[in-house]
Amino acid sequence: MAEFVDGFESLAKIGPCISIFGSARTQPGNRYYDLAEEIAARLAEEGFGIITGGGPGVMEAANKGAQRARGKSVGANITLPHEQYPNPYIDNDKRLNFDYFFVRKVMFTKYSQGFVMMPGGFGTMDEFFEVATLIQTKKMEETPMVLVGKEYWSGLLDWVKNVMLEKEHNINAPDLDLLKLFDTADEVVEYFRVFYTTNKLRPNF
Repeated sequence: MAEFVDGFESLAKIGPCISIFGSARTQPGNRYYDLAEEIAARLAEEGFGIITGGGPGVMEAANKGAQRARGKSVGANITLPHEQYPNPYIDNDKRLNFDYFFVRKVMFTKYSQGFVMMPGGFGTMDEFFEVATLIQTKKMEETPMVLVGKEYWSGLLDWVKNVMLEKEHNINAPDLDLLKLFDTADEVVEYFRVFYTTNKLRPNF
């Protein structure tokens, strides 16, 4: 309960944000590290705050990009036995710490107006399918979900389409419309810009 209270108090007036997910193992100099930093900076310039899991790798890159563009930089860190430690690019008043994954994911979903999935491991997949499920079941309003890296994600999306949808009929065709696959920061930023302009929800503060 204390984690919920602290999270709600810290983020209650955060404004429009995009959550960026991805691997903690991605190193500086990796193309996806650089791309996450660029995407975060460009989105921050559009008026979005950036929320990450607060750790190293892609999370660090996204927080770094947000700070570089003078945007809000939020880190929802979690205590783990390895890999996870707070990165230095989180705003001091937006550094959150969690022991429980489920509380942390509530913060991502409650305070985000969009989601960017960079290449990652089991944790990224967990966050990806959690958000997709909430939108599919209408527990969350339709929210942009962007996967970055066609080389990385295409195999999974092919399986979803060919097996989950067409062979086993475990989802409906419109469910695939939730997902957009891009390779560049220009594509990602333009998608969010058009989505929120069309829906008259573009951040303005």
